[in-house]
Amino acid sequence: MQLFSKTKVLILVLISILSIDVYACTSAIFTGKCTKDGRPLMWKNRDTGELNNRMQYFKGKRYCFTGLVNSPSKEGEVWAGSNEAGFCIMNTASYNLAIAAEKDYQDAEGVVMYKALGVCRTLKDFENFLDTIKKPLAVEANFGVIDAEGGAAYYEVNTRTWKKYDANDTSIAPDGYLIWTNYSRSGRKDEGLGYIRWQSATDIVEQAYREGVKFSAEWVAENLSRSFYHSVLKTDLRTSNLTDKTDGWFMDQDFISRKSTSAVSIFQGVKKGEDVRNTIFWSGIGYGPLAIIVPIFMIDPEIMPYSLLKGSSTTNKNNSIVCDYVLELKKHIFPITRGSGNKYLYFVKLYNSEGNGFAQQLAPFQKQVFEKATPVIELLRQGKLDSKDIRSFTEDINNLLISAYKSLTQ
Repeated sequence: MQLFSKTKVLILVLISILSIDVYACTSAIFTGKCTKDGRPLMWKNRDTGELNNRMQYFKGKRYCFTGLVNSPSKEGEVWAGSNEAGFCIMNTASYNLAIAAEKDYQDAEGVVMYKALGVCRTLKDFENFLDTIKKPLAVEANFGVIDAEGGAAYYEVNTRTWKKYDANDTSIAPDGYLIWTNYSRSGRKDEGLGYIRWQSATDIVEQAYREGVKFSAEWVAENLSRSFYHSVLKTDLRTSNLTDKTDGWFMDQDFISRKSTSAVSIFQGVKKGEDVRNTIFWSGIGYGPLAIIVPIFMIDPEIMPYSLLKGSSTTNKNNSIVCDYVLELKKHIFPITRGSGNKYLYFVKLYNSEGNGFAQQLAPFQKQVFEKATPVIELLRQGKLDSKDIRSFTEDINNLLISAYKSLTQ
């Protein structure tokens, strides 16, 4: 493969100048129609200015739930979560949906999700919630939701109104999946952000679908959360030979995985009629390529690996130690801190031809998580998994996480 052509370099430079795509998430919903086990999946790579993230358990107004929060967190905010009724929610910011007279009403998406997780069981509940919550609602966002009755949809929401895009509607999602980034389909045409990331994710998923892939949490983690495919440049840093020709340096622009990525969330729902508590929240704290994604079982949502929680950090009581480890490793991937240096990615620290990049060294640990989880999930679906089993498994996973990151940071 040749080095970037002059045209491609010019395109990349223009993208970096014109696109202020800083705190921007990439997400997808897959219905049971296209998944490996016939159960829905929902995924989000979270991008934000607060890179310290952790997990937390809450007792809501009606339902208990587990959510991704900032560290330190604001009271009553969650940035992705699942409750004990099988209701799961995430969001991506939208930048083309605001009502002009109310454009300053924003940034309450975390509050909306916190409240919804405490009271909603189904998509219908969420729609009623959106209809009855006090207006103007300080949001400009796309909310992704799945429930335990097979419901799966995106909701484009501004201060006054909302519009639904149903993933089970074949006229909207003919192949059973939807992909959303940082613009709304019902918003102002050609405004907003994330068009290149949307195309990248779409290219990846469409190709896999054509090849007969049935999607799973493991596939999403490997092929979307850790992606370095660029749809404009038509290259994938993980499979190209460009690394050798650039000394391993690239501009961090419009990749799904990016410096502002703070967490990965994958929700694995249930088939209609199954125990709603069989829902699984696969959580990866930190920068996507370095985040080991682990399962949290909604049958007992309070049980989570301690290293993902507040108080596990040795340096700050609000942080999780896993996030500390990831942020420490990330310094080697974005080592230039002065001037515009933070826009440059030292990719060979993640992946290289010797196979000793950080992401490559963490891959066997990620594989172990999925292998260890498989028989536990089978017990869950047979109704044979109790809290004692979950605690034992979670302790094992916690030890694996600590061992994985310590192997790279000490």
